[in-house]
Formats: sequence, C-alpha cells, structure tokens
Amino acid sequence: MDSIKCGWCIGDPLYEAYHDTEWGVPVKDDATLFEFLVLETFQAGLSWITILKKRENFRAAFDGFDYKKIATYPQSKIDDLLTDAGIIRNKLKVSATITNAQAFIQTQEEFGSFSHYIWSFVNHKPIKNNFTSLKEIPATTPISDALSKDLKKRGFKFVGSTVVYAFMQATGMVNDHITSCFRYDEI
Repeated sequence: MDSIKCGWCIGDPLYEAYHDTEWGVPVKDDATLFEFLVLETFQAGLSWITILKKRENFRAAFDGFDYKKIATYPQSKIDDLLTDAGIIRNKLKVSATITNAQAFIQTQEEFGSFSHYIWSFVNHKPIKNNFTSLKEIPATTPISDALSKDLKKRGFKFVGSTVVYAFMQATGMVNDHITSCFRYDEI
C-alpha cells in the first residue's frame, strides 16, 4: 500500500520525489535558502512543477546559486541568461535575482547569517500546522505578510506575501503537509 501524500504532488515522479524528500524540511543553510529564494522568485505566476523541471538548468545558469557571484554579474552574463532557453527568460526576474543576491549579502552581514534573520520570524523553529485538506492551506499568513514587507524594505524584489509563504513552506519554516500525509510527522 502506498503512503498517503499531499494531493498537490500526485502524478509526477519529480513532484512526488520533491514532496517526499525536500518540501517542508527545515533549511538553515544560507546557500540552500538562497537557492529556494531564486526558485520561488522565478515561480511567481507559474507552476512549481515548471520550476522543478528546470531546476538543474537554473543551477547551471546561475553558477550553482552562488549568491556572491550572482551579486556581481556583469551585463554580458545578464544578456546570456536572457537568451538561455533552459530557464525562465524574464528580464525582471533575472534582474531581481541579482538585486536579491546583493540584498542577501547585506542581510547576512547585518544578522550574521541569512538563516538567523529569516528564521527569527518563526522564533527559530518550524510552525507545525494541522490542516486536514489542501483547501485549508492559506496562500499567505500574517507572518508571510510581515516577512514580505521586511524583505522589500531591505531591497529584495519579487517577494510578495504569496511567494514568501511558498518559500516558508518549501524551507520548512512551516509544516503544511496535511495531517494524513506520511511526511507530516516525519519532519
């Protein structure tokens, strides 16, 4: 008998593997947090599976999500990214990634790590919600609203509350696996 999973991932092996191994697992590593920030930025207005299918292309195009390199990209690199069919070629999102890398570094310098900054919004421990169906899971919360507002104040782009809440779910700041999902109690 198969384990019960959150319904949003059912039917695509890549999506199910992401759900089973990554989604909702607490991430405290700055490099991984930046990767998710980039991916969530590009996901805005698109489906997550679209981004997952291009994840390795993004990794290659953006130098392994090395925020120190990305923060200093010259125009020639930006031009290359905008012609790379393996990623989402959105000028505003590419530009936002560079801006976000710069803001990420500034935030690290202020707080010692980006992880310390971002996790402070949930008192440094995951919020474990108790949703029994996907319909109950919100797109935003008061915490994602506050975090979005603070990120924007720090110069981050494409960090509206919905994007921020998806980031919080992906990085385990909140556990939004439905209670019957086999992952709910595992993380």
